[in-house]
Amino acid sequence: MADQRGEEFLRGKMTSPRATFLELFFDVAFVFALTRVSNRLVQDFTVERRTFLPEAGQTLLLLLALWFVWSLTTWTTSRYNPEQPVLQLVVAGSMFGGMVMAVSLPEAFDTRGLSFALGYVAVQVGRPLVITVVMRHHRERHIARRNLVWAAVSAVPWIAGGLVQDEARGVLWTVAVIIDYGAGRLGWPLPGRGRSPASSWTVTGEHLAERFQQFIIIALGEMILISGFTFSGSEFDGAQWVAFAITFATTALLWRIYFYRAGTVLADAVAASPRPGRLAESATYTHLTMVGGIVASAVGYELVIAHPGGHTDPAWLWVIIGGPALFVLGRTRFEYEVFGRVSRSRLIGLAVLVAIVPLVAGLPPLAVAAATSAVVAGMGLVDALRARGRPEERPAPPM
Repeated sequence: MADQRGEEFLRGKMTSPRATFLELFFDVAFVFALTRVSNRLVQDFTVERRTFLPEAGQTLLLLLALWFVWSLTTWTTSRYNPEQPVLQLVVAGSMFGGMVMAVSLPEAFDTRGLSFALGYVAVQVGRPLVITVVMRHHRERHIARRNLVWAAVSAVPWIAGGLVQDEARGVLWTVAVIIDYGAGRLGWPLPGRGRSPASSWTVTGEHLAERFQQFIIIALGEMILISGFTFSGSEFDGAQWVAFAITFATTALLWRIYFYRAGTVLADAVAASPRPGRLAESATYTHLTMVGGIVASAVGYELVIAHPGGHTDPAWLWVIIGGPALFVLGRTRFEYEVFGRVSRSRLIGLAVLVAIVPLVAGLPPLAVAAATSAVVAGMGLVDALRARGRPEERPAPPM
């Protein structure tokens, strides 16, 4: 009987699979965090530096840390009962830690490195520590223990990185991120105890699907927020009006492309999969790719609204064109996860986005954005034409 104590902390058949209001409240911290990421990335593209790639790499590192906090918290609420006060405390604590990371993020590689690292470590160690305590008599307590051990291991380079400066911080934090993501991919192995990959966990697929959908909406909302702030502070000239309209249209198109079939039936795909955990684990990294594409797109179109004319900095092409391309790349993988096939329009769209880079490199930013948006609109149009008169396709996940 001792092995059954703690069963009430697991999600049961009577627990609603829908996201709770607390989880939606938790997401508010990440709306703010994504704006911090975008603002930092804009500085990487506009401030005169000879070290652009290292600066952008630092921002990517911070985004990976934020995503790891959000995704592991989401997996936790998908496995454990979010109606339990203890789990609600875990979510609230994770939200506070996320806010600490967000407010520290702009200067994370300068004067606020330690506060960013402490916020991250507090969440990543605190979450499995609490669950280990409440599940200490349950037969599945080993999962939280594994997470706790590896979180403690990665905490060393995270804290050490916060205490040093310059390149040493980047090296240590890169090692920490590799440990975190590598341990997750390997199933948090322990000597003599093997592995326990997330794909083998008992999770609520409908809940995970809804949470992924909600985060895509958050990222798209951040794109609207950034473009709105940028345009409201502009001179409102004709070119900036056009840039703002293109930005809004592109945001709507990304929403349409994500939710066209695959995004809508993700929950059904997870339910239809013989190994729902494996599909959900794969979707975690796929959605990270799409979120990265949306954040980069937000940065690119913010630059276009602020500077629609003149010469396009070659580095700006990485976000004006590369952002939508990264989103489409993730969306292509997502389509395969749900349906086991890939639409030709996705592959053609990716090829065209790559092909137009040398053609638009000498044009003003507004023209580059217009060409990119036209390609994205073409993919959305093909989706709409293909859907006309056809029954909805049922998911057929290959995993």
